[in-house]
Amino acid sequence: MGKDFSSALRPAIVMTILFAALLGLAYPFAMTGIGQLVFPAQANGSLVRGAQGQVIGSTVVGQAFAADRYFNTRPSAAGKGYDGLASSASNLGPASQALVDRVKADVAKQRGAGVAGALPADLVTASGSGLDPDLSPAAAQAQAPRVARVRGLPLARVRTLVAQLTVRPLLGDPRVNVLALNRALDAGVPTR
Repeated sequence: MGKDFSSALRPAIVMTILFAALLGLAYPFAMTGIGQLVFPAQANGSLVRGAQGQVIGSTVVGQAFAADRYFNTRPSAAGKGYDGLASSASNLGPASQALVDRVKADVAKQRGAGVAGALPADLVTASGSGLDPDLSPAAAQAQAPRVARVRGLPLARVRTLVAQLTVRPLLGDPRVNVLALNRALDAGVPTR
């Protein structure tokens, strides 16, 4: 019995070390290298840089815009808001009083900001990750009057900019990246 155990132990240890090196080191390094070569921007976080080269955000991670001159993103359930280390949904069910209270507060906030009419759901509900960088075109258009008023721009110009920056994928719903929209407003992008 002892000889069988010791003769079986050596190959088991060798195979464990081999597969740990192969799957724990070689494969991840190979995939990282391929990602850096083929998709360098995406592999490095889809970072957006300002005029001086400083990182100002990411196209795939939402961030809070507090000033009235900006389009607001969805409410975030990630930590204290857009905390990448605490990314998760709220896990509150439709009968949860905490969810009802939070949505009521978000509705009141939107009404206070001048959003009239039916509110698109993504203006008052958090996404599954709490870090969604996009809004529905309806949610962006609902905020357009406030942004136009605060910036002193014609409403038609702001609405046209939202329409121009709306992405219509082959599969899935149309969406507007909030960071791209706010950057275009700051840059004074002319409408077509």
